[in-house]
Amino acid sequence: MHSSDRPFRACLFVFAAAYVLLLIAMLVADASFTSFGNIWTALTSPEIQYAIRLSFLSATITAILSVWFAVPIGYLMSRHSFRGKLLIDGILDIPIVLPPMVIGLSLLILFQTPLGKAVESVVPVTYRIPSVIIAQFSVACAFAIRAMIITFDQIDPRGEAVAQTLGCNARQAFWRVALPQARRGVLGAGMLAWARALGEFGPILVFSGATRMRTEVLPSTVFLELSIGNIDAAVAVSLIMVTAALVVLCLGRLLGLGRKVF
Repeated sequence: MHSSDRPFRACLFVFAAAYVLLLIAMLVADASFTSFGNIWTALTSPEIQYAIRLSFLSATITAILSVWFAVPIGYLMSRHSFRGKLLIDGILDIPIVLPPMVIGLSLLILFQTPLGKAVESVVPVTYRIPSVIIAQFSVACAFAIRAMIITFDQIDPRGEAVAQTLGCNARQAFWRVALPQARRGVLGAGMLAWARALGEFGPILVFSGATRMRTEVLPSTVFLELSIGNIDAAVAVSLIMVTAALVVLCLGRLLGLGRKVF
């Protein structure tokens, strides 16, 4: 390394260290604020146990739905050019950049339209468990789609072209060539969607409410416990969410899913 590069590299490390230390300090502060007894009390609470079950179940369903949508959309955006593609690409990122409360409000208004009321007449959605999944999906799927676009962009399309010259049609080339190569990206997109869904709060608060033993998920529990001044329980639940997120992210790293997906 050239001696003149050292100040530049040192500057990079300073910025990286400052942000990493901030994150570590936040986690240490949470862990030191509470105790194992408080965490155990939170875990044995019927309300929090319900929130844990609903959070993990809804996040899993959301992750599966997100992958189902993300794979074809990601493939379409990566492999095909069409009029209005730039606009569609921007629309797909709206859930990422919009304030979460706005997404929840938009879903609430959507289900007040004639179409939404028609759906409600068959399957109750608003302020029910289905609304939790829809709220999570509306945000998490955007992250899964972006991950799949990156995944397919990294796969050389020549393999599919060769398969088509050998007699495969586009559908067969996708299933036999592109999708097997994208399996790690699919798994990574699912994990990313799961972790994002687990931490979703804003759309759920507006569209589903935060009713105990009904639509309460872990982020809602943090909000409810803070609203009554039970900081110990709020911190305990926060640590549960942090642990779950770390497990998913570390598992993704161990599986070699790559930094561009996570």
